[in-house]
Amino acid sequence: MQALRAVLFNAGMMLFAVVFALAGLLFTPFPFRVRYAFISQWARVTLWWLAITCNLRFEVEGRDNIPGSTAIIFCKHQSAWETLALQLIFPPQVWLMKRELLWIPFFGWGLALLEPIAINRAQGSKAIRQLVVQGTARLRAGRWVVIFPEGTRVAPGERGTYHKGGALLAEKSACSVVPVAHNAGEYWPRHGFMKKPGTIRVVIGPAIATTGRKAAEINALAEQWIEAQMQRIGSSQ
Repeated sequence: MQALRAVLFNAGMMLFAVVFALAGLLFTPFPFRVRYAFISQWARVTLWWLAITCNLRFEVEGRDNIPGSTAIIFCKHQSAWETLALQLIFPPQVWLMKRELLWIPFFGWGLALLEPIAINRAQGSKAIRQLVVQGTARLRAGRWVVIFPEGTRVAPGERGTYHKGGALLAEKSACSVVPVAHNAGEYWPRHGFMKKPGTIRVVIGPAIATTGRKAAEINALAEQWIEAQMQRIGSSQ
């Protein structure tokens, strides 16, 4: 039965992606806020479908820590789930991502409409400069920026290297960093097809002030908070 539920969910998710990507092209001439309002409904519908088919829901702790001003989100990356859920939890946002994601038919088209910061990881320092320049511009335009500081998905109980790019953006832009921990990987594995029923826990931490702080300190503070919360909420750890 669990396998059947996973099949139904994935079929629906792909169908929704095609529908929203094609319909979203009609919104190309409109401003970002209009395009975002439409395309982000794909995340809402997909998570609704996840709850219906796989009985997988989520709860959020620390919503009162979300600041009223534009900020940078540093989020633990364990699965595809958080890329959907962050859109429901936080204000309109753009993501730092590898440019290859924009090449995926339908899915990539929808992403492109949301003006992500799409980098070529192989370019090293050039990619970091792109993140700082484009990220600062997005923040000044009133859009939040989502960073997965480990750069790739990690399995529950594991910790990746927290890269400096997001922290450097925080230092240069002087925007606060909002750390986010969750245990989605225990229910929606990074390379797994099956989805386990249950309730994913998301914890939002107090915003980290960045004025007067260097990137290394910002990164260390975010990592310390996130990993401490992972120890608290991760049943596999």
